[in-house]
Amino acid sequence: MAVGRRKRAAVVVLGDIGRSPRMQYHSLSLANQAGMEVDIVANGGSDPHLSLRENPSIHIHEMKTVKLTGISKISGALALLLKAAIRFIMLIWFLCFKIPRPDVLLVQNPPSVPTLAAVKLASWLRGAKFIVDWHNFGYTLLGLSHGRSHIIVKLYSWFEKHFGQMADGAFCVTKAMQHELAQHWGIRATVLYDQSPDFFHPASMMEKHGLFSRLGNTICSAMGNADCISVEKKVEDMDTTVFTSKIDGEIFFKPNRPALVVSSTSWTPDEDFSILLEAALMYDRRVAATLGEDDSMDEGRLWIDIKNGKQFVYPSLLFIITGKGPDRKKYEDQIKRLKLRRVAFRTMWLASEDYPLLLGSADLGVSLHTSSSGLDLPMKVVDMFGCGLPVCAASFSCIEELVKVNINGLLFSTSSELADELMMLFKGFPEECNDLRSLKEGAIDTASSSKWSTEWEANALPLLDQVSE
Repeated sequence: MAVGRRKRAAVVVLGDIGRSPRMQYHSLSLANQAGMEVDIVANGGSDPHLSLRENPSIHIHEMKTVKLTGISKISGALALLLKAAIRFIMLIWFLCFKIPRPDVLLVQNPPSVPTLAAVKLASWLRGAKFIVDWHNFGYTLLGLSHGRSHIIVKLYSWFEKHFGQMADGAFCVTKAMQHELAQHWGIRATVLYDQSPDFFHPASMMEKHGLFSRLGNTICSAMGNADCISVEKKVEDMDTTVFTSKIDGEIFFKPNRPALVVSSTSWTPDEDFSILLEAALMYDRRVAATLGEDDSMDEGRLWIDIKNGKQFVYPSLLFIITGKGPDRKKYEDQIKRLKLRRVAFRTMWLASEDYPLLLGSADLGVSLHTSSSGLDLPMKVVDMFGCGLPVCAASFSCIEELVKVNINGLLFSTSSELADELMMLFKGFPEECNDLRSLKEGAIDTASSSKWSTEWEANALPLLDQVSE
């Protein structure tokens, strides 16, 4: 390396960098903690966090998204091969010609094809080290649509293992994945747990009120028929939101506000969103039964009573679902057909600066992630804990590496179990829900125990120094 030349890292994401939080955090740490110039090579789509866009040491190089819709209609297999070939050429072009020579290439996996082969070739041509960050296994994701025994899945698995073994170093997200890589793949990986960066934190009352004011129209607009939240649409006072009021410059929570439940989803098959819909319907029916209401009750009267300040043992619930993905429209149509009295849904995509504020303003988070491999952990839960938000999470093999039952969250396997948890946690909301308050304290303790920068410095920086020697 030339004297005085600053080391460079290339961070490779064959996907939307704005929807790849872990690789964004890697980039910030490489720039701020390792003192490197960072070139991000990724697809466009969503804006990454402002801290990346404004960092003078981070340079984002956007690749075009490959779309072959015409060929896909003729032959799906041919379209996949052509898309992989075009992506391979694009990656080589960017990594070998468009960006300055890197000292290290850090690539997100999955996707594995053609990313791992392209990055390995680029590392050889440019004399750079090659590190893989294992978020999950690509072949298990492919297996969701084709089945594990399909020939394409088996070829993908071979490709992923073959080129993964060529890396100079590796990170992974859980101890369970570290064991799998070591035992069956012959890959030694360093566990780098996901942790939230400093901009994930519990929101102040001022931040909450500001967010709810900005989201006012989105929150109050019903997805289908009128519901228990959209009645607030008639309120025109700018100092009043669905959740808060500003009086003489001081911000207060409304005592009869709905409970805010947040879930982030990629709207893909590895997250069964129907579980949440069924649980919400069960909560709605069980509360009505507990309060002795029947189907003939005037729903409009109920919503007006809530708006006018009447409190009930169980609150209304507002579910805000964030994220983009292929199944979103399907589930939005299902939501519109539900007849709910005390539950409302809103789907939205937030700016990267507003998403942490939403988590820091919510009362409960829900994770439906179950993992195609059973070996990765949901980043969304990490972010929720970073904001001091307790979680109800779908149970799978290694989730307890993250969610500590009855300390910072609860686990569920069925919609009925999730409905039971909603009933238990929100009874007496907002003042008398001791179980929810206890979990919130546990989530805050989890957040304060570790941050991304601490985890990265302890585990990632030593590996980076080792492979760079």
